[in-house]
Amino acid sequence: MNLQTRSMLIAFFLVAAFLAGCPNVEGQTDSVQPQQPATALPAEEQRMKLARAVMAEKVENLVPVRSAIAFPVGIGQVYCYTSFDPVPQPAIIYHRWYHRENLSTQTRLRVYPPRWSTYSVIQLRETDKGPWRVEITDNNGRVLDTLRFSITD
Repeated sequence: MNLQTRSMLIAFFLVAAFLAGCPNVEGQTDSVQPQQPATALPAEEQRMKLARAVMAEKVENLVPVRSAIAFPVGIGQVYCYTSFDPVPQPAIIYHRWYHRENLSTQTRLRVYPPRWSTYSVIQLRETDKGPWRVEITDNNGRVLDTLRFSITD
């Protein structure tokens, strides 16, 4: 093969390689497009979700016992139980206890991946009779749920 033929073959292969990487008529290339990593989730799925929230007479082994919306003052205490699934990253939540529209107490609680259950409790006194609510909020103050209940005779 002479020098001129060899030069023409090399030029042909270079042009063919160049054209293979150029966009086609629709403006697309045949190359692989980069994709999101498999671990990336849509923003909606990255947010912690409250799976369950109930008021109960007690919590045993992280299970609420005798959930209700009215409790007799004589039981001595009331629990607010919350369960989160999923929990993408460690977070802080609050149980804000209101009696007759006045903030009575708030409890700061930590939750951890991948799912987490937690609770807070108040001790009952005779003066605690009446309407109550617990606002379950995230660390930014966003209300995730509100549980309403009453303390009776």
